[in-house]
Parts: sequence; structure tokens; C-alpha cells
Amino acid sequence: MDYDYNDRKQASVYSKRLKAGKRRTYFFDVRETRGNDFFLTITESRKRVNEDGYDRHKIFLYKEDFNKFQKALSEAVDHVKHDRVPDYDF
Repeated sequence: MDYDYNDRKQASVYSKRLKAGKRRTYFFDVRETRGNDFFLTITESRKRVNEDGYDRHKIFLYKEDFNKFQKALSEAVDHVKHDRVPDYDF
């Protein structure tokens, strides 16, 4: 998957798709910068209700934030799993 960003093409060097329900899909794409650096884009794609097409929302995550992001995400997920809905079968 390629996309335009500031008038230049960037190709994914790794891509993972996650279907989540009937209308939602998440894409995790590793991309390379001109300076041979890497970053992650996380895209949520949702099929529009009663319309054609999709709504897309992107997060750009840079390598210097990977550990902080992963830690915060894990803490938030663990809070839901253990403190909010401990009886739910994940």
C-alpha cells in the first residue's frame, strides 16, 4: 500500500491488516523515510452507514515513542480487562 505525504510516495515495508467486526478494519503499516528511518502508521477504516465509501483515521507513531506508546496502550487495555470487565472472556 502506498500513499502520498507532502507530495512524495512512501511504500510500506511491512503491513498487517486486522478485521474487527463487520464495518471496521485496522491497518498497521511500517514505512521508511527518505533518511532510512522507520515509523508506524495505524489506520482505522470504517464503512460508512447508509453511504458509500469509508471513513479513515490515521495515527503516525515515530520510533522514539514506540516504548511509551506500547506501555500506555498495555496499561489501558489491562485496566479494562482486569478492573472494568474482569468477567468478560477476551
